[in-house]
Order: sequence, then structure tokens, then C-alpha cells
Amino acid sequence: MTAMIERPTAPATAPAVAQPTGETTRQQATRYTWAVVRIALGWTFLWAFLDKTFGLGRGTETEAAWINGGHPTEGFLLHGATGPFTDFYHNIAGAAWADWLFMIGLAGIGVALLLGIGLRVAAATGALLYVLMWTVVLPPENNPFMDEHLINAAVLVGLALVGAGHTLGLGRTWARLPLVQRWGWLK
Repeated sequence: MTAMIERPTAPATAPAVAQPTGETTRQQATRYTWAVVRIALGWTFLWAFLDKTFGLGRGTETEAAWINGGHPTEGFLLHGATGPFTDFYHNIAGAAWADWLFMIGLAGIGVALLLGIGLRVAAATGALLYVLMWTVVLPPENNPFMDEHLINAAVLVGLALVGAGHTLGLGRTWARLPLVQRWGWLK
């Protein structure tokens, strides 16, 4: 009697299933979620600019509008400032340079986030603005140190890191501009 050894001619594992080359549903949902968050934050910045400029009655009355001689920084810095920086903020409340910087910041950050362009710059300046606003209200009313200003600052950084301007925005087109390709920090 001879022993027969049976040798398989094909691998014993199941054949590989080809994976789709596109993104998964989860990846697509993540992209769109970040895009919606970007647009929502952009709208909060742009709305603050519009309301403070024209006194649309939500946070700023018509009489206090910037176009009517009001000072966009005055109310928050005079009446909202608490804690260790109170004197500093009271001293700059309503100063023309502070009003201009604040309003340019609100408009620029808002437009950049809504369009999905310049997210690195918008995230850095927006995060700085949020942290400065956080220092106005120290300590926060409902927590020893954490409030929505710090959370929104972190979210802005996240938006830039994930390239949230590419979905529902002009981020890809912006990134192809020669100026942006030359200076990557403009992305």
C-alpha cells in the first residue's frame, strides 16, 4: 500500500473580495458633519458682524449699531467683563481700534468659514478671538474654567485639521490658487 498525499492546487483561504475604491459611508458622513459645523460656526461669526453693524435687534439694538455710532466692543467688555482682566477690558471697551479689529475679525472669520477658504488662518484667528472672549468672562458662570468659548476654539482647530472647507465649500479650488500653493499657511 502506498500513501497518497493530496496537495491542494489552490490556496485554502477564501478568495479576497475586492474593496470599493471610494470612501465609506462613515467617511462621507464625517466630511459632511464637519462641513455643517464649519458653516454653522461661520454663520455665528457673520451674524454677529451683521447684527453689530446694523443693529438687527437680536443682540444689538438699532440705536447701538456700529453704523449709528455705536461701539461693538463696548457692551460685552463693559458689562460682561469679570475676573482678573476686568480693568484691562473696561479700558479698551469702545476704543476705535478695538472695534475695528473685532469687526474685521468677525467678518473675515465668518466669510472664510462659510466659503471654506483660508481655514488655517480663520481657525487660528477665530480660536484666538474665542480665547480672548473667554478671558473676558473668567471665571465662567457655570464651570470653574470650561465654557463654549474654549470648546468652539478647539472645534475651529479641528475644522482646519480635517480640511473641512473641501466639502460644501471652495477649499479645493482655493488650495489650487498659486498664492495659496506658494504660502501653504493660507489654506
